[in-house]
Amino acid sequence: MKSKRLSLNLAAMLLLVFTLYSGTINGQQSNEMATEMSLVQSHTNADLQWGPCPPFMPEGCGIAVLHGDPTKKNVDVFFKVQANSDIPKHWHNSAERMILVSGKLYVTYDGEKEVVMNTGSYAFGPAKKPHVARCGDEGPCVLFIAFEEPLDAFPMVVKE
Repeated sequence: MKSKRLSLNLAAMLLLVFTLYSGTINGQQSNEMATEMSLVQSHTNADLQWGPCPPFMPEGCGIAVLHGDPTKKNVDVFFKVQANSDIPKHWHNSAERMILVSGKLYVTYDGEKEVVMNTGSYAFGPAKKPHVARCGDEGPCVLFIAFEEPLDAFPMVVKE
């Protein structure tokens, strides 16, 4: 009987410790989450800071980091190229989730047919799959891109 009471007391004690511990963890997460601010951003915002693209990209290309750190996982960016620009064949270590915010973009992934992205179109690009693109003459093309892995782009040598 004494053994059973001891087991019940031990179980109650462990439950109390677990409850207090998980409350502390949840409280810390809530405080950390509360310090992060929400964000709404437009590609036309004059305060947006556009940085350079990799050197192999077309002149006038720009990248604006919207959320996250480009050297770490899960970064969101705007990617902009001028009208009538060709984006050379390249690949990324990360999958890309994209929405075309402005312009008209013609995209071709290796082994697939060309697709046309109109404003508002969503596209998924698999990690490490080479692709090319061309921005049409409707104005600059701006893509929202969510990268799962750190931001990178590697040019491909195209054999003639």
